[in-house]
Amino acid sequence: MQGLGRRASIVSAWLAVLLVFSGCTSPRTPAPVEDRGGASRTPAGSATPATPGMPVPPITVDANGKPLPGIENYGKPGYYAVRPGDTIMRIGLETGQNWRDIVKWNNLENANLIEVGQVLRVIPPVSGTPAATTPVVAAGSTTGTSTPGVATTGAAAAGTAVAVAPPSSSPATTTPSTAAPTKPTPPATASGDDDVGWIWPAQGQLLAGFDEVKNKGLDIGGRAGDPVLAAADGRVVYAGAGLRGYGNLIILKHNNTYLTAYAHNQALLVKEDQSVQKGQKIAEMGNSDADRVKLHFEIRRQGKPVDPARYLPSR
Repeated sequence: MQGLGRRASIVSAWLAVLLVFSGCTSPRTPAPVEDRGGASRTPAGSATPATPGMPVPPITVDANGKPLPGIENYGKPGYYAVRPGDTIMRIGLETGQNWRDIVKWNNLENANLIEVGQVLRVIPPVSGTPAATTPVVAAGSTTGTSTPGVATTGAAAAGTAVAVAPPSSSPATTTPSTAAPTKPTPPATASGDDDVGWIWPAQGQLLAGFDEVKNKGLDIGGRAGDPVLAAADGRVVYAGAGLRGYGNLIILKHNNTYLTAYAHNQALLVKEDQSVQKGQKIAEMGNSDADRVKLHFEIRRQGKPVDPARYLPSR
């Protein structure tokens, strides 16, 4: 009996050992692993990172592997890298420049064909830089009350030594030059540029004030057809409907520092390159690309939106 008990104990011990080994060798489901390697990989053909402290362009080549136009100027003062959703008109508004001048300074054959990551000059070139020598297809394919036409004189130089400037009703100087920009713009605010003498562009009720995030200007109510007035003397640098979110839009350039924008109009009464006077009726109020009849009015100082209420007289 003792022998049988001893044998049973030995068998039980062996069974326990076998169970332990079988548990160790049984297949196990691996724990889920999050692959974060993609964030640190460098795609083939990508640019070598720049030196510390220098901005690194997010895109350096196009779909065919060719360097994007102007990429060598990325991060330099006076240059702008095209972002998703940008148009030449929007870049002009953001930088305080005439879109036709930007087309000219960058020798763009078609203003509608710009690429994300492309770097554009947004300040006048120094004297002696060659001007564009090819016709330009007008920017903005969206139709509106007034749209820009083909710019063959404003953005292309004739076969002479003097560049041809965009048409304007103001007298033009004829100083000979190898190739001069249309209107030299100093980088700093010119003396006297702040002495504009603003007036309100419409007489309706103020619907919404300035907010740097939600509203880049003032919203002024009214009825369809109410007059929209030029807030100061200036020149029309854009009249059309090619800027999403603004509807039928007019942009006036008052000097080298200030632009004003008048959005959501029913009708545009002025054309590009036309000079206007303070208080002149330039449009009729409407609700194009808006939820109600209103005028959206912006003042931009060197391209940056500022609160118009700080510049307009008290009502």
